[in-house]
Amino acid sequence: MFFFFVFLQPGNEALGLSTFIPQQTPVIKSDIFTQNCNMAYIREDRYDEHVTAEIAKHYREILRLLGEDPDREGLVKTPERVAKALQYLTKGYGQDGSEIIRAAVFKEEYKQMVLVKDIELYSTCEHHVMPFIGKAHVAYIPNGYITGLSKIARVVETYARRLQVQERLTVQIRDCIQHTLNPIGVAVVIEAAHTCMQIRGIEKANAVTTTSAFSGIFLKDERTRNEFLNLIK
Repeated sequence: MFFFFVFLQPGNEALGLSTFIPQQTPVIKSDIFTQNCNMAYIREDRYDEHVTAEIAKHYREILRLLGEDPDREGLVKTPERVAKALQYLTKGYGQDGSEIIRAAVFKEEYKQMVLVKDIELYSTCEHHVMPFIGKAHVAYIPNGYITGLSKIARVVETYARRLQVQERLTVQIRDCIQHTLNPIGVAVVIEAAHTCMQIRGIEKANAVTTTSAFSGIFLKDERTRNEFLNLIK
């Protein structure tokens, strides 16, 4: 765009023309990606390329065996998506619950119950490779040392993100905290709904499974155990 200005030359009547070309500011299109490029934290999912390719290859054959056409538009990328989803759902195999706790251990002379309740839990049943979803309640009584509260939830996540049965999952959470932190006692209760019961087989949509595991004072002292059970109601 050009702007023309008319002016008189000094000292005579000659008509002059001056041309002004405005400086153009480049337009930067903003979207969620450009907005995030300067962020201090960016979450990035990484997958093993070889594992992804191998799982995808086998899942492509599974689609064919089910009577589908793995080459049709809606399914072309499905084997790769499933491969990545399965790696995410079982990422706990690459994590160590004990190391998670040791990363945040603090000396503290607190000898009352520490309870983290209603921890969301997403796991996969090893019998049918179908999800079971629920919540975990975890308590411990320190014996000179405490751990960060988020570490309790991370321990639950670590063991849940594997092929599991709820009974073993409950015990693994208890044992990890007991062996790593050496508290006076640990209590774990898990309540979960299993889709392998809800949408196949017996098809009982409202069934909820509850499992528990105790150690130390929670196992020996009924009053302490009842206090925990009352707190999680």
